Amino acid sequence: MSRISGCFARLAAANRKALIPYITAGDGGLDLTVPLMHALVGAGADIIELGVPFSDPMADGPVIQLACERALAHGTRLADVLEMVKAFRAQDEVTPVVLMGYLNPVEMMGYKAFAEQAATAGVDGVLLVDMPPEEADDVPALMQAHGLDLVFLLAPTSKVERIEAIGKAGSGYVYYVSLKGVTGSAQLNTAEVAERVGFIRQHVSQPVGVGFGIRDAASAKAVAAVADGVIVGSVLVNKMAELQQDRAALLQEVPAILRSMREAMDA
Repeated sequence: MSRISGCFARLAAANRKALIPYITAGDGGLDLTVPLMHALVGAGADIIELGVPFSDPMADGPVIQLACERALAHGTRLADVLEMVKAFRAQDEVTPVVLMGYLNPVEMMGYKAFAEQAATAGVDGVLLVDMPPEEADDVPALMQAHGLDLVFLLAPTSKVERIEAIGKAGSGYVYYVSLKGVTGSAQLNTAEVAERVGFIRQHVSQPVGVGFGIRDAASAKAVAAVADGVIVGSVLVNKMAELQQDRAALLQEVPAILRSMREAMDA
């Protein structure tokens, strides 16, 4: 059982839902990411999605686009991100880490080299936004051979055939994008999310995490009532942007946002 599967199994046994924060690696400086990861775990994170900065993050809105620009300005490369995970693992062998990003950096490194180095560093899963299951070829088998879960995105417009294909090709969990649009979009409709998650569960065996549009404790609680995981990114990254010049405040206030969500979800 992978760390991700084990995490969801433990949560299900305790009748709790996964809280999954996203941050962009290198945002705020290469030396900030690992302390922030530990702080997020302390605030209630069950799984961490760690963004690999890329110059053209097409699925992301301006908040995360700017985070990628800041991280790239600090010189953050894929190799640096893997080193961050390795450093995180030195103190935390339990919390799953999923790398979320785009194909180009992985293509440049090479799929086999990436899988080997990611597994050695302690990565648990990979979500490549611009790699649909129809074009994944032998990538799922390669990742699985190195103990890495491959997480895919589902959209409100995904047809049954796509959902079933992702159910077969992916593992760990599926990421349901609750809105038509980019990260940071608004107007989350919980009733629609509940209906769609129920439909997805008929066609996949993995837990369903829901992201996009989760901004506060109330929306996190509402989504937790209908999904297996709550994925939150833009509100955290936006707070990081506000506090770029105050590391101490950033390490307190960003986890505080997550803690309020954890408390609401567990109430």
